Amino acid sequence: MRQIRPGLHGWANEMNAWSLGRWVAVMALATALAACSSSKPAAQNPQAGTGPGGMNEGNLGSGGGSSLSQFQHGTLGAPGSGGPLTDIHFDFDDYTIRPQDGEILRNNARWLTDHGNTRVQVEGHTDERGSEEYNLALGAKRAQAAKDYLTTLGVSSDRISTISYGKELPLCTEHDEDCWAQNRRDHFVVQGAQ
Repeated sequence: MRQIRPGLHGWANEMNAWSLGRWVAVMALATALAACSSSKPAAQNPQAGTGPGGMNEGNLGSGGGSSLSQFQHGTLGAPGSGGPLTDIHFDFDDYTIRPQDGEILRNNARWLTDHGNTRVQVEGHTDERGSEEYNLALGAKRAQAAKDYLTTLGVSSDRISTISYGKELPLCTEHDEDCWAQNRRDHFVVQGAQ
């Protein structure tokens, strides 16, 4: 690899510059897609038309939203921003569904079965350790593991999409194990009718 310019930590190489450009392009595309997605306005009366759990059935996507959308609005990790489905967490450098998270996924599958006209996007997240490429791949494996688990519980795979954010949208920014454990997660975003 040819050194091309001084960077934050010394000389950057051509591959790192290409990777950064690719990452910027992916984030720009994700932002553009988020801006183009249609959503219904929230009801004037927050209690009107709510279904089980206080969720407005006409606006299912507003109960949590994607991590990218929450990040853009400054609400990532805010209390009450989770939506009707519960996040699951992972051990370090692993994408195996833990027993305690299996119960969470069973509850999520029940909700999805009861709301058969909804779709869900599973977002895979990692902690800050490791390269961008490694963490994007690990986040994708975590999201796919949750999708596979939900399909074994009877949720149709065509109702579930996956995306990996790797380490780019952390809930917590401290540099310790408690914080890293919060960031190693799958977040479930209800997307409304098929």
